Amino acid sequence: MGRQPALGLAELERLYGAEHVKPLASGPAAVLDVEAAEINFKRLGGTIKVARLLAVIDSVRWSDLATYLTKNIPAHLKNLPEGKFTLGLSVYDIEVGVEQLNRDLLGLKKIIRQGGRSARIVPNKSLELNSAQVLHNKLTSRGAWELLLIKDGQKTLLAQTIFVQDIEAYAARDQARPARDARVGMLPPKLAQIMVNLAVGDLEQKLPDGGDKALNLIRLRVLDPFCGTGVILQEALLMGYSVMGTDAEPRMIEYSKTNLKWLVEKNPAIQGMAVLEIGDATSTAWPGFSTVASELYLGRPLTSLPTPDKLREIVNDVNTITRKFLNNLAKQMKPGRVACLAVPAWAKPDGTFLQLPVLDKLTEMSYNRLDLKHVRHNQLIYYRPGQVVARQLIILEKK
Repeated sequence: MGRQPALGLAELERLYGAEHVKPLASGPAAVLDVEAAEINFKRLGGTIKVARLLAVIDSVRWSDLATYLTKNIPAHLKNLPEGKFTLGLSVYDIEVGVEQLNRDLLGLKKIIRQGGRSARIVPNKSLELNSAQVLHNKLTSRGAWELLLIKDGQKTLLAQTIFVQDIEAYAARDQARPARDARVGMLPPKLAQIMVNLAVGDLEQKLPDGGDKALNLIRLRVLDPFCGTGVILQEALLMGYSVMGTDAEPRMIEYSKTNLKWLVEKNPAIQGMAVLEIGDATSTAWPGFSTVASELYLGRPLTSLPTPDKLREIVNDVNTITRKFLNNLAKQMKPGRVACLAVPAWAKPDGTFLQLPVLDKLTEMSYNRLDLKHVRHNQLIYYRPGQVVARQLIILEKK
């Protein structure tokens, strides 16, 4: 999973069920007990790589693992097409230095060549290969492997990467959008995907069986009441859903219209419908939505923590808008339906976060905070070091 693995773990749990997800004690990884064909990897914002589990090795010592690879890799190369074999290796939470890792890989390359096979090794600059290295070296294509060694207690999981995040596609969806405004904040597409997945959860499984799957999906409408420039709407459309977006600022609606038109031109297979309207989220009526994913008003952008009085004023302003919105949404949301909302949390010098007071009143407002088995509420914070205003994700279920 990514830089903040709790977000990816929560996403997997909501989509596939807690019983199918086993977090590993060490490393930002989990075992997902589903068939690879059932994983729609392109929609997973919190997962960097998906790998097929090949073996469980009864050791975490590097010398044992290197011996295992030296013995087994040459024996399995007969299953690959003729031609040069390319190998990359990523090691997670195993005690070995990068220099030792590269030395042993060169030794393995020599053994492969002695067996009459041409081989190329992708050198490690760190213990793990990043997405760019995997993509550039085509390590998920036929005739190439990226193998992962992941510590799991006193055992090591050996897996082969089958999917890796397409960083160029994310960059294009983010930076190439024709209408952008840094002043309203730039929600990363990956985080938008996570939020939609947390909101949708298992709704797809409750759709009628049979018929055209794409037509069934567009019956699900994702609502973003603070749509801004349309990042969440964009990602929901790419997942196959229909969308509805409102914003109190007319300029933001025009930006969203421009961006969604651009998106459909770039992705003509999109079938979902989009409705965009000017509307104040504290009073607007939204007909026929299935679920809600939205980044709410985050307050004034801050480069440093203000004085206590100023911070209290900012928090009160945001809290008032959030409370009015939640009350308005509660009147319209069907019982059992879920919303994933990003609200601000302010980083304090001691490493903790100041949260909105309204989050303590959710039960009184007809919401339950959705509990996850593998992730605690306070772990769902999207935050980069040095930021003052973080995004806290809250998953609400209507009573």
